[in-house]
Amino acid sequence: MTEPVPELEALRANLRAAVRGADGTVERVLAAVLAGGHVLLEDVPGTGKTTLAKALARSLGATFARIQFTPDLLPTDILGGSVYRASDGAFLFRPGPVFSQVVLADEVNRASPRTQSALLEAMAERQVSIEGETRPLPEPFLVLATENPVEHAGTFPLPEAQLDRFCMRLSLGYPAREEEVRVLRDHAAAEPVDALRPVLPPARLAELQARVRAVAAEDSVLDYVVRLVSRTRAEPRLRLGASPRASLDLRRCAQAAALLAGRDFVTPSDVRALAVPVLAHRLLAAPRAGATAAEIVESVVRSEPVPD
Repeated sequence: MTEPVPELEALRANLRAAVRGADGTVERVLAAVLAGGHVLLEDVPGTGKTTLAKALARSLGATFARIQFTPDLLPTDILGGSVYRASDGAFLFRPGPVFSQVVLADEVNRASPRTQSALLEAMAERQVSIEGETRPLPEPFLVLATENPVEHAGTFPLPEAQLDRFCMRLSLGYPAREEEVRVLRDHAAAEPVDALRPVLPPARLAELQARVRAVAAEDSVLDYVVRLVSRTRAEPRLRLGASPRASLDLRRCAQAAALLAGRDFVTPSDVRALAVPVLAHRLLAAPRAGATAAEIVESVVRSEPVPD
C-alpha cells in the first residue's frame, strides 16, 4: 500500500461536493484524468455534466473553454485561424478554444462530421495542424464531451475513430432522493462550483500521471487485459471489436484506479471494474445481437477466467 495523496483526496472532495450522488462516476473521471485520457459523458440534460467539467477545471486551476456544438459550427471555431492586421498587412494566428487545458465539448454530436473531426488530432496527439503549421496544445489537455442519448433529431453520430479516442464513456444518472434534497440545499444561496478552489496544480497532476505509469502490472494482469479485448474481436454478436488503443487505455486506467485506491500494483478487480466504461463505446453490436455493447462486455467479463 502507498500513502494517500492529499491533493487527490482534495480533488475527490471538490468533485463530490459539486456533483452529489455520483461518487462512482467521479472516481472513474479521476482515473481517466490520471491516465491522461478523455471522457465522453452520455446522459440526459440536467444531471450535472457541465458542472462536473467546470468543477474539474476549477479544482485543477486549469484554463477552461466550453464549446457549444451546433450544426453551423466550423472547424475554425474550434481550432482558430489567422486574422488580418490592417496596420502592417500581416496575418496573426488567433488560437481557438481548443487551446485550453480542459475543453468541454457540449453536445458534441450536434456538429457536422467535418467539425467533429477537428478534434481528432487534438485528442490523439495533443497538437493541431493549422495552415501548414503544427501547434502543441497545453499540458494537461483533457476533453470532456457530452451528448444526450435520448434525443437524436438534428444530431450526427460520432464516428468510430472519434469514439476510440475517448478513454471512457460515463453516465452520471439521477441522484437518490436524499442526495437530490442535498442538491436543493447546496444551491439555495449560490452555485457550489463557484466556491471551489484549485487543489491540484497542473504541474502536480503531471507528476501523478507519471506515477500512474509506474504502478506495477504483472504479466498475468496484462494478459488478462488482452484476453478481454481479444474476446470482443471474436465475439459473433459484435461487428467491431476493441482496438489496441483500448487495451492501452484499459491498462492505464486500471493503474490509475490502483493509485486512487492507495496501491502501487494493479489487480484483476481494477480491470474488471473498468472494462465496460473503457470498452463498450468502442464496439458495434450486430443488428440481431439481442444485447447492447455494454451487456456483451459484461458477459465477456463474467465468462473470462480471472488470473490468480
